[in-house]
Amino acid sequence: MIMAALRSDTHTSLIERLPEVRGRYQENVDLSGQTWFRVGGPAEVVFRPADAEDLAAFLREKPANVPVTVIGVTSNLLIRDGGIPGVVIRLGKGFNQIDFSADMVTVGAAVLDLNLAKAALTEGRTGLAFMSGIPGSIGGGLRMNAGAYGSEFKDVLFSAELVTGDGILRRVPAGTLGMSYRHSDAPSDWIFTAATFRAPTGDRDEIKAAMDEIKRSREASQPIRERTGGSTFANPEGHKSWQLIDAAGCRGLQIGGAMVSEKHCNFLINTGTATAADIEVLGEEVRRRVKQTSGIELRWEIRRIGVGGVASNTNRGDRS
Repeated sequence: MIMAALRSDTHTSLIERLPEVRGRYQENVDLSGQTWFRVGGPAEVVFRPADAEDLAAFLREKPANVPVTVIGVTSNLLIRDGGIPGVVIRLGKGFNQIDFSADMVTVGAAVLDLNLAKAALTEGRTGLAFMSGIPGSIGGGLRMNAGAYGSEFKDVLFSAELVTGDGILRRVPAGTLGMSYRHSDAPSDWIFTAATFRAPTGDRDEIKAAMDEIKRSREASQPIRERTGGSTFANPEGHKSWQLIDAAGCRGLQIGGAMVSEKHCNFLINTGTATAADIEVLGEEVRRRVKQTSGIELRWEIRRIGVGGVASNTNRGDRS
């Protein structure tokens, strides 16, 4: 078993091999109820650090052969059915501050994008309304340069705070992150802990109107009340993924308990019985059909992690 492979020859449990921390460890944590898809296997160990210094100390002192995976609010994440070996890091209370200063706001990585947008509205700060349309957290947004409704993180980001894989605390200017469409060049072992955004004073009525329009647009066009992971594939240059998917005949396509949304076909849905494998196999089938019909290869926007399972039903059928 993959989980067992991380244990020592004396069968010491992983949690017993980890350093002392001020935060909290939990073993064998079921993650399926915590993901937006409502699928996925367990985490071998979950670590919730007390603050950035606690996280840094853990990374410096943990056994070198123990893998680390960082997850946020799991809105754009697919955890495979076999779960996640090693330590899953989740940032919580020590990473949820929102501090406004002159023309800037510094915010913890665990803060929801929507909550930052709401706080900016209360403070009368402009430039962040687009975040009300992103179903994620600040940390995940930094990693993938999240965006919506014509704006993205790189447009307003001033600097980011992080812990490197070897436990060094750093603050870096936005320009060093190499942000582009739904991508950053940040090393994979960096864990973002906070960000500072430009947030000049603006007109509250205009900010509220922009957020209200984003809310109306999302409710009208996206399956926001379904078990979904949000936008599945990044838009290829010069194209919209949903249009390519629709043209390939994938609207309503179903594998097992997973289905391409009828409302917005760049969303995959767990209809109630899906496994993570169903969802991933469905996504790969969509990619195959789009490539076949358009010659364009879709890139997953949803992050897929963990140990793979087997699709509960590999029959391919259309529901339209």
